[in-house]
Amino acid sequence: MLEEELKNRIATKYFKKFDCDGIIKRIDFSVKNDYGYLLWAEAKQQPTDIYRMLAQLLITIKADAWNLTPPKFLGCFDNEKIAFVPYYDVQPVFNLNDFNWTQTPSQVDQKTVESVKATVDSSKIFAFYFDNDESELKTFIAENFKDGGSLLSTLIDKNNFIFVYQKWCKAVKPYINADFEKLKKSYAVYDCDFFLAELNIDDNGTTDIADDRTVNEDFYITFSPNVKKPYQLLKKDGLGMEILMPFGFKGDGLDRYAEFWKLYKRPPKNEYWNYIIERKDRLVPQDVRERKGAFFTPQIWVEKSQQYIADVLGENWQDEYYVWDCCAGTGNLLNGLTNKYHIFASTLDQQDVDVMKERIKNGANLLESHVFQFDFLNDEFLPTDGNISTDCRDAARHVPTDKIGKLPPDLYKIINDPEKRKKLVIYINPPYAEATTATTVTGTGANKSGVANTNKTYEKYKALIGKATNEVFAQILIRIYCELQRCKIANFAKLKALCASNFASFRNVFQAKLEKLFLVPAKTFDNVKGTFPIAFHIWDCDKKEVFSKITADAYNADGKFYCNKIVHVDDENQLSINRWMKKLDTETDNIIGFMENPTPDFQNNKFLCIINKKGTRHNNYSAINQNSIFANSVYLAVRHVIPADWLNDRDQFLYPNDGWKTDNEFQTNCLIYTLFHGQNRISCKQGVNHWIPFSEEEVGAKGLFDSHFMKDFLDGKIKGIGNSGQETGDLFADLTPQPPLL
Repeated sequence: MLEEELKNRIATKYFKKFDCDGIIKRIDFSVKNDYGYLLWAEAKQQPTDIYRMLAQLLITIKADAWNLTPPKFLGCFDNEKIAFVPYYDVQPVFNLNDFNWTQTPSQVDQKTVESVKATVDSSKIFAFYFDNDESELKTFIAENFKDGGSLLSTLIDKNNFIFVYQKWCKAVKPYINADFEKLKKSYAVYDCDFFLAELNIDDNGTTDIADDRTVNEDFYITFSPNVKKPYQLLKKDGLGMEILMPFGFKGDGLDRYAEFWKLYKRPPKNEYWNYIIERKDRLVPQDVRERKGAFFTPQIWVEKSQQYIADVLGENWQDEYYVWDCCAGTGNLLNGLTNKYHIFASTLDQQDVDVMKERIKNGANLLESHVFQFDFLNDEFLPTDGNISTDCRDAARHVPTDKIGKLPPDLYKIINDPEKRKKLVIYINPPYAEATTATTVTGTGANKSGVANTNKTYEKYKALIGKATNEVFAQILIRIYCELQRCKIANFAKLKALCASNFASFRNVFQAKLEKLFLVPAKTFDNVKGTFPIAFHIWDCDKKEVFSKITADAYNADGKFYCNKIVHVDDENQLSINRWMKKLDTETDNIIGFMENPTPDFQNNKFLCIINKKGTRHNNYSAINQNSIFANSVYLAVRHVIPADWLNDRDQFLYPNDGWKTDNEFQTNCLIYTLFHGQNRISCKQGVNHWIPFSEEEVGAKGLFDSHFMKDFLDGKIKGIGNSGQETGDLFADLTPQPPLL
């Protein structure tokens, strides 16, 4: 059907209780009630990728509806499906500075689609197919699209406070009678201080001073909405608080303020408030704030990392060493460092450089001449002054000084002196982007293009470190190790570099000594998805050592010591449980199902299952019959019986010893566990179910089962073939080929 006919049918069939007639400029479809918009959606006549439709809708919103109060959901539909996603779960896309907002929505490029796919959590997208999900779709709409009551009173939390601030800047700030530029220069007070003051009141319009939720600074703003001039600039001194000046609203500003705060629930909970205050520096002026967000390092881990550096390098390390954060973002990792003459900060985006220089004007402990734009994966180590005179005692590293680069002269001198390089600490929280995605693993998508394989470092080192070059942080580390020899590295990263099989070649080359390691939950970092550990490493590149094992300290999300964890790898002798499974996967007859064997770590256990037919994911599928059922049951039970958590997420399952072969009770337990585990997905909907361990009489079946294999197998009626090649009636005989002993 035509697109207009499709929109009319969707409105009539699913949203007849609501107003779907209002047209919002170029937004294809909208749903509203008396309290505001519930849905903005993109419509397509033919089947279209959900992320492509969302990308087109976001570009349209940015161009035509950015000044409107947003709906509860964004959505998209074509003639086969409809999808919904909460607006606030899509909002981070608006902060991407490499997103081409100027392109025409109907001609959106693939890079833009991939950016949306990488930013929007797929678990937040609710998709329904009209043919198969009719009842589920109606239930979803009934539960989420109410025909009465406001849906727009949203609690402000750590995920949406930046968005709320953006809207406040347009809706309320212009009506405040204050000279923001003068306040910034004279008192280091910003518009965000006014926003935070408004945010810190309860439903009765009163400020709760008693819980000390105010910003702990010399000058700050408070707000009392029931007076003529509700804002007050206060000064803290030894005698208490001094009121310096009040501020009121211009024109109908009070009404604008009241209308705006109808949309949001305040004040935030204490844990959200603390989170917001710690990240106050992210509420910077609009002209420099819209940029690609780096991974913000929480202050708790900034402090912890600097404590560990001091433990390794000594308490006077800030005066004895130089620090270069070459992935600085807006520079928050450098908070707490005191010797600004020894600190250098660079970042890929000029917008972030602007933010850091703005922070310097307002008291950040950095030198403006030491803050610079630098593409670490592409730019050469050359000084800004082509005629710089260097005492270069490292002839192998020396480059012609008549070439112009981006490095401050002081930093250039350090990296070209091998003795000074031993006193250089590369202190970073690098990007965790990689060239593979979850959909690559599941067989539904392709690698991300241009994430990790379109730079000079990738081309230079891909043959040397193999698959590790798919990871941006690995590229940064290998360039530091090879080109800034003898320095120290203090970096946050995943544990892949230490124990993942894809990093074996990387470890053969990167032979710095790992002096110290601590682990924290990934979810404590902004923009990081998943339940896994992020580690802080301290490397000494002047000491050559192949990593094998270290005892790490693990901390919980509150920064409290949790436990010690041994992190280890043995690339020469270690064999994974998958190697064992493949040696046993030799059967092709009498198959009763297939087991999907993903990579042998906890994070991929979600893909481990038993199914009727081979799947399409890029994993191994082992055939199961009467001769291999015990080995497969052991494999599934061992991998699923231990609960996964953030700390063991990257742990590897290894090749077993031979004790399982003669442990009949263990085999029995594994078989029963496998029979009833939820990842045993054998179903008669996809074929014959050979896994029913009961007779028809035992379960009161209304008809005969198509297969009695499992019942007969458990009763000993189906014989396996032992190692001698002879049929055996012993259910617990050794029915598998002998794997080699390690």
